[in-house]
Amino acid sequence: MPTPTEEPRASGNWLDTLYDRLAGGNDGRICTEISEEACRETPGNFLRELIAHTFTTIGDKIASAKTTLPWLLACLGAPAWCLSLLVPIRESGSMLPQMAIGSVVRRMPIRKSVWVAGSVGQGISLALMAWAAFTLDGLSAGLVILGLLVIFSLCRGASSVAHKDVIGKTIPKTRRGRLSGWGGSISGLFGMLVGGGMAILGDSENPLIYIGLLLGGTLLWIVAAVIFSTIVEFPGETEGGRNGLKEGLAKLTLLRDDLPFRRFVIARALAMGSGLAAPFYVTLAREDLGSASRYLGIFIAVEGLAGLLSAPVWGYWADHSSRKVFATACGLAGILSLLVAAGSWLGWTEPIAWWFYPLAFFGLGISHAGVRLGRKTYLVDMAEGNRRTDYVAVSNTVIGGLLLVSGLIGALAAMLSIEAAIAILAIAGLAGSVMGWSWKEVSGGS
Repeated sequence: MPTPTEEPRASGNWLDTLYDRLAGGNDGRICTEISEEACRETPGNFLRELIAHTFTTIGDKIASAKTTLPWLLACLGAPAWCLSLLVPIRESGSMLPQMAIGSVVRRMPIRKSVWVAGSVGQGISLALMAWAAFTLDGLSAGLVILGLLVIFSLCRGASSVAHKDVIGKTIPKTRRGRLSGWGGSISGLFGMLVGGGMAILGDSENPLIYIGLLLGGTLLWIVAAVIFSTIVEFPGETEGGRNGLKEGLAKLTLLRDDLPFRRFVIARALAMGSGLAAPFYVTLAREDLGSASRYLGIFIAVEGLAGLLSAPVWGYWADHSSRKVFATACGLAGILSLLVAAGSWLGWTEPIAWWFYPLAFFGLGISHAGVRLGRKTYLVDMAEGNRRTDYVAVSNTVIGGLLLVSGLIGALAAMLSIEAAIAILAIAGLAGSVMGWSWKEVSGGS
């Protein structure tokens, strides 16, 4: 493994100074596992990637399949089964094709264009969802929005493969978690402001509120694509990208032959509950509090506050030990979900429900931010070059399939008992936490 090097910075350069403040470097520019020419571009690339990542993360919060889209479909009168498919489609659709996408990406010496195209596609999909919400209702609105969500997810999958690889080529190993952490924090602040504004609006159920959120997301993804296109990326490895899907499927042997990677995928699969549990939290809250826009605003706000407060902490910690971040956050999510399931079974009084659901969603937001940041940083740090691309593609494809299956099972379980579905996800999360503690340490510790 290459040893860390330091690149002297230009005196008085505002970009270097800003990078030092954000990335925590005050003793020379760390250049772990990137080329010398990439190291010279690190401050500018860090800022560009931070802005693009922040914009798309804000878009994720205000046009979320966990909160905004369920509220919108309910307001339009779509069937309940449409709501139950939102998260599985969004998550699995972005992951299932990634082995084939990974094979295509490996042929490209410059890979930022894949992320840019995916970001534009996501923005266009949200704009068409807004059009569907404005012109359609009932089952037709539900079907069209679900179809557009499939397209959105496919574009997201392409961006996901390219993004981790671009970060691995342009940002030093011990600064990647901080990049994600700052992005999560800034986007959390904006999400909190948007949600707070919605909470102040009152009890309106006008679909135009949700349509406005979708159009705002469109603008954010388009601007992010423009910014990301300006990243200075140098050509990378292109070996092993000639046989398309066949070669991608052959990479599944990594699960058999690579023990650390196999343990990572299993733990990540068990940790899916930190994301899948959110719509069930929201469903319980809707039943007890109502479905007006102010409640959606509260959930968006507390989720934003969770990211604002926790993402920088998770990010800095992940640069020291991403496995500990993953395991801790996964365990917290599991414990919290058990408390939510048990409390709902016992029954809430209305005053308790008013404060408990926002607080529980806040805790889940903190936990999920840690799970995502920990496993993303761990995956980027555990491999280099095309092996990193293979890891991302294989793990996301496998998890995508499992998410679709677990999402469908969860929807069926929720028809019988939402509390049971939450409890199942909680137990799996606790098991994932135990396995995460056994991962090999791969972080830089700087």
